[in-house]
Order: sequence, then structure tokens, then C-alpha cells
Amino acid sequence: MATGLFSSTAAKLVAAAGLAALAASATAVLAGPNDNKLVVDGKEYVTKLPGPEGGPLKTIYSGWNFRNEATQAMQLDDFDNPGFVNVETGEQLWSAVDGEAGKSCASCHNDASESMKGVRAQMPKWNEKAGKPLALEQVVNACRETNMKAKPWKWESNEMLSMTAFIGSHSRGMPVNVKTDGPMKEWWQKGKDIYYKQVGQLDMSCAGCHEQNFGNMIRADHLSQGHINGFPLYRSKWQKLGSAHRRFKGCMKNIRATPYKVGGDEFVALELYVASRGQGLSVETPAVRN
Repeated sequence: MATGLFSSTAAKLVAAAGLAALAASATAVLAGPNDNKLVVDGKEYVTKLPGPEGGPLKTIYSGWNFRNEATQAMQLDDFDNPGFVNVETGEQLWSAVDGEAGKSCASCHNDASESMKGVRAQMPKWNEKAGKPLALEQVVNACRETNMKAKPWKWESNEMLSMTAFIGSHSRGMPVNVKTDGPMKEWWQKGKDIYYKQVGQLDMSCAGCHEQNFGNMIRADHLSQGHINGFPLYRSKWQKLGSAHRRFKGCMKNIRATPYKVGGDEFVALELYVASRGQGLSVETPAVRN
């Protein structure tokens, strides 16, 4: 993290936000992660770990540690967590027959609490038939189109967000565990290249915020390390659930870059790389953020 008043990236962020006046005060823009514990139903989640040897971060933190206590409180109780409205909808969709084949998700996968346990923690995952890694949303649509003979859902549709939240909820508390070897290695490297590439009118990269400036306050946003162990998550700015790809797209727009296609190979590769940076953190789906 930058220890001076601002790194060049932070200065660009402030300029973009119209907050150059804050440059006069370091204390106005610096605020490190907190050490509050994420405990839900008596289970403590892993939100802080030593960074991997040789990695860019000495300590990795979940986005949970960068949220204020009011936002954190919403995630401590499933009844208060607004993302669980989608989880409940996803549970209904799981058993709903749809498509020409007259099947539901449950027709093939039975009890989701067993069949979907750990699935979210491993995504994106290599798919031999597709010849590339697939995000969870793509796996859902592949099942719908191939097995159910049903129409695919749009990436940010309520149905897709509800289903991925429902599936993801069955990995809560499990460590992120994406594969980066074998055929995934090339995709991981592609995601890493995207992560560090400076793009857009502001000439910035993902690393510029989430590696070099995490902990800084930019406008009302507390920059996290950008881990995605809570997606799909409820964001108060959106007033709804959203996917990791929506967040990637929003970040690229913020730096005035042309976003990659949601669900495209670039964002899937980026999702893989970013997920790998948070290996070992607990899945929090659906998390709550500001």
C-alpha cells in the first residue's frame, strides 16, 4: 500500500472524483482494514490470511474487513442480509420445471445442499467440453440449454443472480480453491496480464487500486483488495445483488476504459486470476458491501 500522501494512481482517482482538495490531508484518505470478526450462526469465517510467499500482498483481507460496522452488521445475520431474498428465490427456481425437457435443476442434481457444496469455491472451473474455464453463470446456462432445453438466463437477470446466490450459499465458510495449473495456467496468466495492464483515459489498472492503494478512502469508497469471495453480493450502491463481472465492468467505466464483455473470455480469465489472489478466504456468498 502507498505510504506517502498519494501514489500516482491515488492522485488520478482523486482527480477523477473531483476531490483534489483531499490531497492536503493524508488522514482524510487513509483508513486500513478493521479486525472485526465475521461470525454467522456461530461459525467464524476466514477473512484474513498471510499472503502467499513471493506474492504481492503480505496479508490478504476479504472485502468484509474494509466495510463499516453498519454494513458488516447486515452480513452477520441472514435475516438482515438483503441478499437472502435472492437465495430464497433461487431455492424456488431450483425445483421449478422449465424448458422442453420438462426438467428442473433438482431433476439431475437432487439436493443442492449436497450436490452444490463447494461448487462456488472452485469457480471458474475448467470445462472439457467447452475447452476453457467457465464461470458459474455459464455452467448454469449450459445446463439449462443442454439438459433442460430451456432458454438461457441473462447474466444480471434476477433469475441468474438468484440461482448463483443459492448455489453459492452452499459453499459459505469453505475456502476459495480455484485451480491454476494444467490447462488453467494459460487462462490464469491471461487474467493476470489484464489485472496489471493500465487502460483507459486515466491509464490505470486493477492493481493500481486494489494492490497499491487498498485501505485508501476515495470519495466515500474504502478501497479493498478486490477479492471476489462474496459474489454474487448485495451492494448498497446498486440496491440489489450483482455479479463479479458487473463489478469488473463498473471499475473499467470508472477509469474511462471500454469494458470487456460480461461473460466474455477476458472477464472469465480476470475472474480466475482475482479468485486465485483470495485463495483460502472463506466464501461469503451472498456478501454485503457498500
